[in-house]
Amino acid sequence: MDERRACAALARTPGLTARKVRAAAACAGGLGEVAARCGMEPPRALIDTDLRWLDRSGGALVPCTSPLYPSLLAETAAAPPVLYVLGDPSVLAARQIAMVGARSATAAGRDIARELAATLARAGIAVTSGLAVGIDGASHEGALAAEGVTIAVCAHGLDQVYPREHAELARRICARGALVSRFPPGAPPRRRHFPARNRLLSGLALATLVVEAARGSGSLITAHYAAQHGRPVLAVPGSIRNPLAAGCHELIRRGARLVESASDALRELGISFSDQELAGGAPAGSVRPAEAPPLDKDSEILLDALGFEPVSISALAERTGLASGCIASMLLILELRGRVALHPGGRYCRLS
Repeated sequence: MDERRACAALARTPGLTARKVRAAAACAGGLGEVAARCGMEPPRALIDTDLRWLDRSGGALVPCTSPLYPSLLAETAAAPPVLYVLGDPSVLAARQIAMVGARSATAAGRDIARELAATLARAGIAVTSGLAVGIDGASHEGALAAEGVTIAVCAHGLDQVYPREHAELARRICARGALVSRFPPGAPPRRRHFPARNRLLSGLALATLVVEAARGSGSLITAHYAAQHGRPVLAVPGSIRNPLAAGCHELIRRGARLVESASDALRELGISFSDQELAGGAPAGSVRPAEAPPLDKDSEILLDALGFEPVSISALAERTGLASGCIASMLLILELRGRVALHPGGRYCRLS
């Protein structure tokens, strides 16, 4: 069996880890012999289908015996024997930080994730996340805006995109980084696949940074795996009234490093950059916005009362003494100026 076909067979053989396959390959003299010895070769037609998809898509198989296989991942106990990759497999060797968080993230949380990811990307760190809506998507977007490298780890075969609304984002990630999965083509995004995705995600990275997470969320599972790997866990604090900050606060109580800026994260990674270097100017292609006109007194009062957690118009009326109709008009203007964001349920929060 040739090496490429052996890779495809090993990727579909259950119960194998990178450690087992490397040890067997050292004795057997090659992956073809390892696959033959496993005695569980998947159906030939299935392997043929996988190889045809790889040829059509330009995808790659990266076995644990390849120099392209990420060394940090290889150190972990349950590392998969083979990775499926769309994009540039060489980016897997980059210094990476995993950024994860709530799917139902607040506008402020997404804003923070984009800013942190952009700054980390300018510092030469690849931003790795899970392609989900919310914090994941914002993290990828931030890295792309800074023309940096970003890697998406998927819980399904790379012949599909989940969620579907991130198809264009996935295409852009392929162009500047890679999509990675341990699951073969055709594997759907089943619930049981996500813990394995999270373990892989944390295993690729030097550290895992959590931006907004509820108690018991999948982001905390990723942080748990990072701690198991002996990697730093970082967390962004939030308002005590924001339920999506509760998971981050729990992590901090357990010993996670509190992160308020990209500089904090870089220090944890042992990377030194001055604030001026991290600022790096606006991303290429962006236009510096014109100076915003000053707000009137009532709008300033409203903005001060708003805070960074979602709040209703009726609550703002109680805080400010302003009429609800006036508040609604001012919020529309502030939203158009990029100062506030609308959340489900007609609630608003302030943007940094």
